[in-house]
Amino acid sequence: MMNNGIQIIGTQRSGSNLLRVMLDQSAEIASPHPPHILVTFMPLLASYGTLDAVSYRQLVKDVVAYVNVNPVPWEGVVLDEEEIFRQSESYHLFTLNRLIYEQAAISKNAKYWCCKSMANVHYAEEMEEFGLRPKYVFLYRDGRDVACSFKKAIVGEKHIYHLAQQWKKDQLACIRLREILPADRFFSLNYETLITAPENEIRRLCGFLDIEYHPNMLQFHGSKTSKLTAAAGEMWSNLEKPIISNNTGKFLNEFKENDLEIFELVAGDVLTALNYKRYAPVADQGLVDAIQLSKYDKENEILKKEALVVARPSDLENRAPQLQILKEIKSRTACEVQ
Repeated sequence: MMNNGIQIIGTQRSGSNLLRVMLDQSAEIASPHPPHILVTFMPLLASYGTLDAVSYRQLVKDVVAYVNVNPVPWEGVVLDEEEIFRQSESYHLFTLNRLIYEQAAISKNAKYWCCKSMANVHYAEEMEEFGLRPKYVFLYRDGRDVACSFKKAIVGEKHIYHLAQQWKKDQLACIRLREILPADRFFSLNYETLITAPENEIRRLCGFLDIEYHPNMLQFHGSKTSKLTAAAGEMWSNLEKPIISNNTGKFLNEFKENDLEIFELVAGDVLTALNYKRYAPVADQGLVDAIQLSKYDKENEILKKEALVVARPSDLENRAPQLQILKEIKSRTACEVQ
């Protein structure tokens, strides 16, 4: 089994696409835009039943179709369903995910494939037990700025309470993984340091990955992959620009009302663990009592719907083909149940 993978972990909106396109400038790394195979298909696996030759073949067909309509195309990568099925030494989604990413590396003649589905950290221990042993890059950013970014994005939670919960859960999973893995397979990368001292940080990362550093890694914004990604969604538009070195502390101006207090009540301990300064260490616990949480749940759902209403039409169109595939899988399952 090939263990030539790099897995970026943490929480989305932490500069992971920036890191992805920087790494993709290396001839030694294939780092396509993620279709989030594990996060999307793990919850659907039960609908395929026990994975045997027939059901696994269907899974291969569905996942390949899903990757092929990713909002940012996998340029130059041809996924042959039959070949992937034949190469699968086990009928498992982990195997399928690995083979698809390996194909991206093969197409580029690269040493590594890199997956930036950051929530895969929640499957990391299962992957380890399964025998998949990628190198992990834990990219972390001040959770309060992550929350600001998510509030403006088409995806993700929208209420500050839910954003704090998600960020805390993700960071703790990464910290726990760091404690159980050998140092040569886990690299911690701070976003704020990456954007203020990019050459130094990318050189350190290249050393960890045992690849050569190239200056064009810092000139990512002119690359084809950056332009394709920026064109596919408003939330990736910064990829066409050089690194914005002062893109920090935005929450100090953008947070409203009790946002800061709520975030730090939920995730203050993790902010401290990752060496971020807290601004509201003594906050009102009543902000996170049962009555308030019920209110936040309702507000979060409303805000998520509003994000779709105000989204750029082309962003919704780019995501529609994948949503259609998921709809067909779920309707197929519903018919089988009846």
